Amino acid sequence: GRFIETFRKTWFPQREWDRVQMNMSYSKAGAIRGLHYHLHQVDYWMLIQGEIRVGLYDLRKSSPTSRTAHTIDLRFEGFRGLFIPVGVAHGFSAKTDMVLSYLVDDYYDTTDEHGVAWDDPDIGIDWDVDITVKSERDTKNPRLRDIPLNLLPD
Repeated sequence: GRFIETFRKTWFPQREWDRVQMNMSYSKAGAIRGLHYHLHQVDYWMLIQGEIRVGLYDLRKSSPTSRTAHTIDLRFEGFRGLFIPVGVAHGFSAKTDMVLSYLVDDYYDTTDEHGVAWDDPDIGIDWDVDITVKSERDTKNPRLRDIPLNLLPD
């Protein structure tokens, strides 16, 4: 057997975590999700099954990593959590069938759901999978250059 502590609010002292919501995402191999971003919410991801490639793009104008992309490969066996700050666009490609558990520090709010195209060449994320499943929502996300500046984080 094995016991794993997956979340402790004291790990993130910069956030209040008063309004916590936990969600699960299920995807088949070849699916792409995102890129999504929030102006008022952080995410904390823990993979429950499978393997994914996470794509991150820092939209924060005042960040030292502003306008840079990064990928992280997560596997269930790795037992790692991923903290995604406000203003960082995030998504994943499913390398296998997968289940992702994620905590957010605010309840679902449609006014804080934003997106940017997962295949935007100006972002340039290598998803490392043959994309076979795309959500209608994510295929409608705009390119970065088409997002009004007031919808981007400071």
